[in-house]
Amino acid sequence: MSQKQIGVLVGSLRAGSYCRAVANAAIELAPASLTLRMLEIGDLPLYNQDFDDNKTQPEAYVRFRAEIASLDGFLFVTPEYNRSFPAALKNALDVASRPYGHNAWNGKPGAIISATLGTMGAVSANLALRHPMVFLNVPIMQQPEAYIGKVDSLLDEHGKLTNASTRKFLQTYMEAFERWVHTISDAH
Repeated sequence: MSQKQIGVLVGSLRAGSYCRAVANAAIELAPASLTLRMLEIGDLPLYNQDFDDNKTQPEAYVRFRAEIASLDGFLFVTPEYNRSFPAALKNALDVASRPYGHNAWNGKPGAIISATLGTMGAVSANLALRHPMVFLNVPIMQQPEAYIGKVDSLLDEHGKLTNASTRKFLQTYMEAFERWVHTISDAH
């Protein structure tokens, strides 16, 4: 299989983010044909169309749009905020989908992992994040689904995912994502 470059976007900006810990584990457990790298979204100013209309895009927009355009696919790892996904992640989607007609996400495969301290695994955030993907034309892997509940109990004091069954699940998930990425990429 050819090497694919995958961007990892974490919805939580917190320094000790549980979602970042899960994302790091997914990167570690990914098959060799996927090169995953974390993309930072916390420095993106809120999307404002005036920046595009006046051709005064912030440097963070220019950098991020170029990063997204250069990638073969995306892994989104999100917590749940108020039954949805965080504003920082929505802002990142908006920034790289504009100006209108220049959607850098277009046609590239994606997958979503949601994680939370609660028991339901951030199901609402996971499902809500699927909605904008339809318009952005990011084909999201449907199965397996990844909802990780009680995430804090699965990590050691250094934020490393140590729970054996969750690590095995995540490895299986990333193997399915590898197949998804190659299926969608090869179809284009």
